[in-house]
Amino acid sequence: MTEELPFPESLCHRCAAPPRYVRTGTSTFILCPLLPEKYPRQPVLSCPLFRPVEPAAVNSSGGTPRPPRR
Repeated sequence: MTEELPFPESLCHRCAAPPRYVRTGTSTFILCPLLPEKYPRQPVLSCPLFRPVEPAAVNSSGGTPRPPRR
């Protein structure tokens, strides 16, 4: 079963700057490696630094592939 992406409408999932998903017991944060504010308010609907990821790198749920959880 595939894990659902948090804030599915957020641009972060489709950005070429690979987002990092930080999960706590009750929340999920999306870390942006480009923005001065590392954890932007979600969902991000517009961003001056957004660059779309190459189509071949997008997974079936619309986001960039994530490494397996450890």
